Amino acid sequence: MRAIKPYVITILFAVCSFVLAASLVLFPDTSFLAALRGLKIWWDVVFPALLPFFITSEILLGLGLAHFMGILLEPLMRPIFNIPGPGSFVWTMGFASGYPISAKLTVRLREQKLISQAEGERLVSYTTTADPVFITGAVAIGFFSNAKVGLILLICHYTTAILVGFIMARHNRNGERTPYLPDTSRSTLYRALTAMHHARLQDGRAFGKLMGDAVMTSLHTQLLLGGFILFFSVLLDLFTKLKVIALLSVLLGNVLSFFGYPVEAAQAFIYGLFEVTLGAKESSELFVSLSPAFVMATASAILAWGGLSVHAQVASMLAETDIRYRPFLFARLCHAAFAFLFTYTIGAFLYGKLQNTAQSALPVWLSYDPTRDSLWTLSSSWQALSLLVCTGTLLFTIISVRIGAWLTEK
Repeated sequence: MRAIKPYVITILFAVCSFVLAASLVLFPDTSFLAALRGLKIWWDVVFPALLPFFITSEILLGLGLAHFMGILLEPLMRPIFNIPGPGSFVWTMGFASGYPISAKLTVRLREQKLISQAEGERLVSYTTTADPVFITGAVAIGFFSNAKVGLILLICHYTTAILVGFIMARHNRNGERTPYLPDTSRSTLYRALTAMHHARLQDGRAFGKLMGDAVMTSLHTQLLLGGFILFFSVLLDLFTKLKVIALLSVLLGNVLSFFGYPVEAAQAFIYGLFEVTLGAKESSELFVSLSPAFVMATASAILAWGGLSVHAQVASMLAETDIRYRPFLFARLCHAAFAFLFTYTIGAFLYGKLQNTAQSALPVWLSYDPTRDSLWTLSSSWQALSLLVCTGTLLFTIISVRIGAWLTEK
């Protein structure tokens, strides 16, 4: 039986590829328009939103910030998440900029031997999340036209992500672990600065070379993401044309009806299975007609799952190392289930409380809608904020490296 399985998989992939190629020939207009839409999403939103984070993270890794944070946050990360201190760098950047940057940074840490295979699987599993601007802006304001929904989704998304981190800490507990030998003879800050300095020296690249490599690597990653976004945009439209989406919606609708949930949500779940943005948009259209608690829970589950497009991006990055995809898939399923239940219960309760809150009492950043403009034409306040964050982080790292060098010389 095991000897037959590889042949079955090969035939299955071949048949699926042939059907896809035939569909592209049969529906050229649909494929072309879907490709244009995917390209526009990548160029207008994904490219300008993620490229600064990709470049900055590569520069910070070269300057040794992961080593610095590793020493400082080792007492927090290892006992709670069963991950060494450098994982805190991935955690911070992943939560701030959204998927799939955490997978890229996890791969980089694995290449530098800062984490083991098991630790990398735990790390990427719970740090792959949506970014705050996407949740509060595109989803809450752009789709739901309700800032309170953004606050609920934001709280539920990151709370359940941390809960997934607690669970994944038990994954492969007998696997290889990176050694941890604390030096209690010196202060933690001194050791962190020294580790950063030694990491920069070991890297050996001048700052100009480091920046150039960061830009080249980031552009390569962006092209990879753009290809996946374009491909899944075409795939989803072809599935709609071939009535595959309608068939899956009917099947899922019967399951939802059996458990007493509204059948109308089936299509939102199916779209969200493939692409997170379309799934969130479909769920928002049910906000008026169905229970707000159920609709928010649906959107929350879709955000936690991330869509097969994100899964494909992460899987392609992890394939460069020995980090396996299955733990990541398990974590996404757990995150989606937890996000749905948490939003349906606690999130709905919080939303009820917020209904009595005036709109003016909410933070200003919850009222911004990035879907109204391309990110090339964002308001100056958001551009200034992003620039200040990136510049401040770089300046802090460079100054810390200098201090580390001075302390080492002494």
